[in-house]
Amino acid sequence: MKPASKFALIFLSVGVSALAMQSCSSTEAKDDKEHKDSAAAAPALEAFTLQQGQLSTSIKIPGELVAFQRVDLYAKVSSFVKKLYVDVGSEVKAGQLLVTMEAPELNSQLSGAESRLKSQEAIYLSSKATYDRLLETSKTPGTVSQNDLDIAYAKQKSDLAQLDAAKASYREVGDTRNYLEIRAPFSGVISRRNVSAGAYVGPAGKGSDLPIFTLQEQKKLRLVVSIPEAYNSYLNNNSEVKFTTKSMLNQTFTAKVSRLSGALDERLRSQSIEMDVINEDKQLLPGMVAEVAIPLTGNHTSAFVVPSKAVLNSTQGVYVIKVVNGMAVWVPVKTGRKTDEQTEIFGDIALNDTLIKVASEEIRDSSAIKHVNVTGAK
Repeated sequence: MKPASKFALIFLSVGVSALAMQSCSSTEAKDDKEHKDSAAAAPALEAFTLQQGQLSTSIKIPGELVAFQRVDLYAKVSSFVKKLYVDVGSEVKAGQLLVTMEAPELNSQLSGAESRLKSQEAIYLSSKATYDRLLETSKTPGTVSQNDLDIAYAKQKSDLAQLDAAKASYREVGDTRNYLEIRAPFSGVISRRNVSAGAYVGPAGKGSDLPIFTLQEQKKLRLVVSIPEAYNSYLNNNSEVKFTTKSMLNQTFTAKVSRLSGALDERLRSQSIEMDVINEDKQLLPGMVAEVAIPLTGNHTSAFVVPSKAVLNSTQGVYVIKVVNGMAVWVPVKTGRKTDEQTEIFGDIALNDTLIKVASEEIRDSSAIKHVNVTGAK
């Protein structure tokens, strides 16, 4: 090989080697830079100092609006409907005549009772007069024996008792005839009518299975709610709640607790609570279903309240992650009331503990935590 060719080959080999070394050096420098950039870009974990607080929240429970007073009006005596003075939707006042009925046999019974009363009254007046004359005559010695006087006195007392019985019988028939008129026991609205004029009504027989009218008070309603046992301590007399109805979703109503049953239902383990609702404009109707918001505040001592994301729900249990000497410690806890943003927790935790704000299973138990940024809990 010629010297010139040999020199060119050596120069080419050196150039290739230098180029390769430069490429490797550039790649390593690039990797180091990316590693440093990645380490610098890793964000610090957000943490907060544990403090006590009170969670203001509420639960929504279905309730029912019912009439404050409701009555089914039946006929007490067997009779026929003579005339109806009201119909469905009629507003009535207390004492207003609603329906009249007719039963001709009652008139006959009343006439008979009246005749017996007059007859017994005449008998009593006769026996009383006889006794009075004998008593006056007996003042003359030897005219009337004491036995005759006693017999006359006993007859007078017996006739008086019979007269009282006749009066009672007459009043009974008269009171029964008064049941042929039905009047409103309170002011309200007729919500149902089940008979027409001429229908047979009475305590027994066809046509008596349903009431003549159903009367309901609308200007004052009862909101009835069954409160589960766990939430009974949050309500007492005069507690105020808010509720909505399906027909008026944009309008919120207020009611005040008036009556508590004082016992739990054996099947549902809940207490029935009634609230009075003033309904002068009659926007609300008996039978409506209401969604009642029960406030869960004011009856419990302060607890630890943390952001809901700070609570880790894993397959092993419920935890919060506490930072102790630069190490992550999983602390098992129990949760209480919750909202979308906050949760009550109970467990082996203390005031001013440092907790991770967003708990994740990627933060392993007992792992080292280098960068922690402690901020507020909210």
